Amino acid sequence: MNLQQLIDIDKGMLLFFNGGENMFLDRLVLILTMGYTWIPLYCALLYLVVRNNEKWTRIFLIICAVGLGMLISNGLNGGFVKPFIGRLRPSVEPSLSGMVHLIDGYTGGGYSFFSAHACNTFTIAVFFSLLVRSRMLSIFLFLWAVLNCWTRLYLAVHYPSDIMTGIVMGMAVGIFVYLLYKRVAKMTGTWNHYISTQYTRSGYSYPT
Repeated sequence: MNLQQLIDIDKGMLLFFNGGENMFLDRLVLILTMGYTWIPLYCALLYLVVRNNEKWTRIFLIICAVGLGMLISNGLNGGFVKPFIGRLRPSVEPSLSGMVHLIDGYTGGGYSFFSAHACNTFTIAVFFSLLVRSRMLSIFLFLWAVLNCWTRLYLAVHYPSDIMTGIVMGMAVGIFVYLLYKRVAKMTGTWNHYISTQYTRSGYSYPT
């Protein structure tokens, strides 16, 4: 299988996921793909951290770890890879003109490879899954991250390969910042390990 065949498969998969035939779903996807929509989720994660950590030094370390993850994700993506690769988004790709459905004229901005939405959401999902060690929260966060990835395909602003690369990069960044946070927490004496039926092994209370 040569490169052109892989590109054709990428385009075919994109057209399969691309929407535009359901007005209600179109509007819903536009809302779901916006970062502002998920501010309550971010606030809930912050509340979870504050509620389950007595030491403000540990809370500060967690906030710094998340911030570093976003800095690495967006810096690597928008600051280096996207301008270096320079791949046009499918929404503005001349060879796909008339084939993709643009939802309310939405085309995204900048280049396509790789997806910042996929990278950012999977960075958060992986980091908090490792941090909290709650199966319920992990499932929810990974479904949320997948939902965000799907919206980008539905809107035809990313190819499946952009999404898959973003997922892999996001998971790598999430693991990296968690391991870095764990190392610093142990060095500063803010690391705890719990063996309890009431708490996860990282000290977060189970939902009741």
